[in-house]
Amino acid sequence: MQLTGAQALIKSLEMEGTEVMFGLPGGAILPVYDPLIDSSIRHILVRHEQGAGHMAEGYAHATGRPGVAMVTSGPAATNIVTPLCNAYMDSVPIVVITGQVAYSVIGTDAFQECDTLGITMPVTKHNWLVTDARDVPQVVREAFHVATTGRPGPVLIDMPKDISNQTMEWYWPDGVDLPGYKPTTRGHPKQIKDAARLMAEAHRPVIYAGGGILKARAAEALRELVELTGFPVVTTLMARGAFPDDHELCLGMPGMHGNYTAVTAMQRADLLVALGSRFDDRVTGKVSAFAPEAKTIHVDIDPAELGKVRRPDVPIVGDCRLVIEELVKAVRSSRSKHEWPSLAAWHDQLRRWQQQYPLVFEQDDSGPLKPQFVIDSLRDHTPDDTIVASGVGQHQMWTSQRWHFNHPYTWVNSGGLGTMGFAVPAAIGAKVGRPERLVWAVDGDGCFQMTAQELVTASAERIPVKIAILNNAYLGMVRQWQELFYEERYSEVYLSPDLPDYVKWAEAMGCVGFRVDHPDDVVPTIEKANAIDDRPVVVDFRVDYREKVYPMVPAGLSNDDIVVDPSQGDGGH
Repeated sequence: MQLTGAQALIKSLEMEGTEVMFGLPGGAILPVYDPLIDSSIRHILVRHEQGAGHMAEGYAHATGRPGVAMVTSGPAATNIVTPLCNAYMDSVPIVVITGQVAYSVIGTDAFQECDTLGITMPVTKHNWLVTDARDVPQVVREAFHVATTGRPGPVLIDMPKDISNQTMEWYWPDGVDLPGYKPTTRGHPKQIKDAARLMAEAHRPVIYAGGGILKARAAEALRELVELTGFPVVTTLMARGAFPDDHELCLGMPGMHGNYTAVTAMQRADLLVALGSRFDDRVTGKVSAFAPEAKTIHVDIDPAELGKVRRPDVPIVGDCRLVIEELVKAVRSSRSKHEWPSLAAWHDQLRRWQQQYPLVFEQDDSGPLKPQFVIDSLRDHTPDDTIVASGVGQHQMWTSQRWHFNHPYTWVNSGGLGTMGFAVPAAIGAKVGRPERLVWAVDGDGCFQMTAQELVTASAERIPVKIAILNNAYLGMVRQWQELFYEERYSEVYLSPDLPDYVKWAEAMGCVGFRVDHPDDVVPTIEKANAIDDRPVVVDFRVDYREKVYPMVPAGLSNDDIVVDPSQGDGGH
């Protein structure tokens, strides 16, 4: 069967099980858009290429399957670099296809030419420039394999226009042969035995669960290990939902804006069992002062993470799920042979911290409207398995702190890169991937203005996402830092609460728009929004600009310097 390179590309995507892709056509990618008309793949036309990348990420977060995005050359390729970097930092599997000028004119500064391979090499697991149409099926097969195996991540295929028009004899490769790419998935038996030995000696252990738990589909295995050992668990920003928040051994989120108990438990631990986590600076605070008495077991599929920030006592390279399953066996064997130390005193201490330092806020009946009250109301008036996406900033931290994540794959956010504008397109991608689920995006007014045009995409494609804007008229997290560390010198952070008019803007984009100023109107408006299922909904919650995110570990300081909300009485540590 003779096909063009473009036809072979679309057929290869179908062979990989692609059901949906997000994209925007242009000159260099036009040959590939033509056979898409006859394809079973649903194409969602975005309004900006960045939106296509974040939608692919949201789809991957919610489904576990690779998201696919396709854009043209030059500025389209550079517009999708931010989602590629975001996916790279957060280990999200996406496959991005970019058009390229004809192979014969690469290097001549042709119209809309850029060095897409060079630009994206640092932010992809791998990228390919297709130089022969006969290579298309093999390249696509390799791209999906690389994106979804080992430590997942983004890949890119750059497709020159003349190669798209070239003909080839169709085939589908039996497999991939990548000699330099052989991820280690099974942990070394000796290391697993050593890990179990350390666990058997611990009196103040903490399991430090990271996003790798979710990427490895290891939530069930983690729960089995926790209930077998009685070890308490912290779930990082990228791991929220990997272990249920309503479990008695869940301590919640650690880090710069984590809760007091999670942060302090790690500081006082004598053993950290790090599973699919990377000792990020937002979790460790000042590295030299982090968990000073703790021995460390570090499990990660990426060997580059082991020892990168903290040297582990027991490093284990492997897939989190497979390693945890072996750890469970080793722990059972150990416990059958000798008694482990009692953790009763440790659990008592954790409970005392939880009682002494809860997350607090006060909502007066007469207002002003507190952002925490909005988050709690959304949480309590949506189904337990609602998928919630967020932008980046104060609203992200409040949502991660206060939402009860009892199911995996219900939290979609930008962790490593901290990409403002992530929420709206990511929520759209999540809803496309899980249409049966309720999907809310919690966004800030600053973030919303960066990618709100994608609600036109949602309206046109009948994707009924719901957006809660916590409108405090400021770049909130920047303002918080300026207030605390720059003597209240508020430089370029004021946004104005009324410009734009979010209700009118929502309606202009084909959405239903609501505005909420008073606490009494919060729940009724959420219920109205939940009842609308034929178009997107935007709710402009006018919240108190003075609210700050606590607890907080100031940048560069030790986690011992955690500051709790001053309203809790002791003003700090």
